[in-house]
Amino acid sequence: MANLFCKQADKYAATRPSYPPELFQYIASKTPNHDLAWDVGTGSGQAAVSLAKMYKNVVATDTSEEQLSHAPKLPNVTYIHTPDPTHSLSDLHVADPSTVDLITVAQALHWFDLPTFYAQARSLLKCHVGVLAVWCYTLAEVDPAVDSVFRRVYTCAEPYWAPERRTVEDEYRGIDFPFDPVDGEEGTGPVNFAAESAMDLETFLTYVRSWSAYQTAQEKGVELLTERTVGDFLKAWGGDGSAVKVVTFPIFLRIGKVRD
Repeated sequence: MANLFCKQADKYAATRPSYPPELFQYIASKTPNHDLAWDVGTGSGQAAVSLAKMYKNVVATDTSEEQLSHAPKLPNVTYIHTPDPTHSLSDLHVADPSTVDLITVAQALHWFDLPTFYAQARSLLKCHVGVLAVWCYTLAEVDPAVDSVFRRVYTCAEPYWAPERRTVEDEYRGIDFPFDPVDGEEGTGPVNFAAESAMDLETFLTYVRSWSAYQTAQEKGVELLTERTVGDFLKAWGGDGSAVKVVTFPIFLRIGKVRD
C-alpha cells in the first residue's frame, strides 16, 4: 500500500477529507473506556487527530514514511512506521493483549490481509468491550454539473484502480466482518455519515491527482486531466475556478466488538 501513495503524499494530505466529529462521537460512545486507540493505516493522520481528542493515548501506524511525515504532531499520539499494515502493537511493545479500547481503519481496510489483521485485532482489543471501527468514503459530490464531469473522469480511471477499489465502491457492504454488533445496534452497518471539504477548482483537481489510479495512468502515459477535461471542469465550476464549493464525501462505517 505504501508504494501506491508515497509519490503523492503531499497531495493526499492536502486534499483528503477531515472526517466529521459526529463519526468519532458515535464511535467513542460505543467504547466504555477511552484509554488507548490504535489507528491502523493512518496515512497523514486524519483520523488520529480526532481520536486524540477522545482517547488518552493514540498509536497511529502506517506503511508509508512519507505520509507519516505529513501527520500533525500531538503529545498523545505516537506515530509508528510499520513494514506491513497488519503489524501488531504487541510486537512493537506498545500495548499488551486485551488492552486496546478501539481500533480504527479509515479508507484502508481493503488493502489488508483480513484474516491476519482480524486475528491481531481480537488479540489486542479488550475482551467483550473492545471495538473495531472501519470506514470508507466513496465518490466526491459537488453539484450536478461538476459531478457529471467528475464521473466521466472516474470512468476513464477505472482501468487504473487496484482491484481492491471495488470493495470501496461496494461501500464495505460485502466485506468479511466477523464481529458482533456494538451495544444499541442490531447489526454491524454500514452506518452512513458524510465529510465535507471547502475547495476551489485547483484544490479539487489536486484531489483527483492524489488518486493512486491517476498516478498509475500517468506511468502508463495516460493523462486523465487533459486540457479539454480541465476546461470542462472550469465551465461546470461556473467559469470561476477560484470560487469555493462544498465537496461532500459519503462515508460508510462498519463497527463491531469482539465476539463473546
